[in-house]
Amino acid sequence: MNRNTSVERRITKDITLFEKNIKKVKKIKHNPDLNLEHVIDLAIRYYNDAKYYLEKKDYLTSFGCINYAHGLLDAILKWR
Repeated sequence: MNRNTSVERRITKDITLFEKNIKKVKKIKHNPDLNLEHVIDLAIRYYNDAKYYLEKKDYLTSFGCINYAHGLLDAILKWR
């Protein structure tokens, strides 16, 4: 297995995990004063960017985007 295949699998795994976690986050009742919908929107945008860059085989950018998206979800879970 070459290095790019390994990296691509890792990113794909992280994208799949994000898809699972965003569903959970959307089901949680949030304090409306925190405006978490904006943060959720940002996370989804980074997720979409990760998929785009993965398709372009820009693995470094894709990996950064999906990890940032996960970080935003983690922040939401801490705020609730």
